[in-house]
Amino acid sequence: MSVHISAKKGEIAKTVLMPGDPLRAKYIADNFLTDVTLVSQTRNIFYYTGKYKGKEITVGASGMGFPSIGIYSYELFTEYEVDTIIRIGTCGAYSTDLKLFDILNVENAASESTYAKFAWGIEEDIISSQGTAFDRINETAKELGLDAKPTNIHSSDIFYRKDPAVPEIAVRYNCPAVEMEAFALFANAQHLGKNAATILTVSDIIPTHEFISADQREQALRTMMELSLETALKF
Repeated sequence: MSVHISAKKGEIAKTVLMPGDPLRAKYIADNFLTDVTLVSQTRNIFYYTGKYKGKEITVGASGMGFPSIGIYSYELFTEYEVDTIIRIGTCGAYSTDLKLFDILNVENAASESTYAKFAWGIEEDIISSQGTAFDRINETAKELGLDAKPTNIHSSDIFYRKDPAVPEIAVRYNCPAVEMEAFALFANAQHLGKNAATILTVSDIIPTHEFISADQREQALRTMMELSLETALKF
């Protein structure tokens, strides 16, 4: 077991789906996987391993922000020899060009964060998805008849901020939406030579204050979950 994940060696699959919320991980395990085992619940961050259409898959939470996903993804990649992590989460749209429920396949994550620089000496402030995962998500979306929009994303350390304007880095790199984890995941994967991707559902439109209601959220996120599961079959 690692410092923060209590699963034994061999209890984590080579492909991991990673929502932020532990209860969302439980939802995926309960509704999509068979032969499920809860393999870690340290700090109430749940990890489940089971089968989807015969393929062994682990689903486990990342928590919120770079420090949290940075720890969990690094330990999965190094201590459990995971090959591929697909983050599945929500994002806020800076622009009304995006609509609620849109699904985004993140091609690049841009950030003001020093995470990549001080962790791995990566100086760039934009990092691409790693390995083949991005392309496989695109292929799977086409097979399922889904519109998964390839996009750049702003990965931010900040949820609440004084200045309501779209941050300069998001403008510079044409990032129409913001989330808080992809940049760190991509940085870890780049350093370690692993596959990493991020699929997001637009849950709120920042300029208009529109958001997905609680009763809409379950069905909206199911589409993203199914896309990630079907993609996982390709690894």
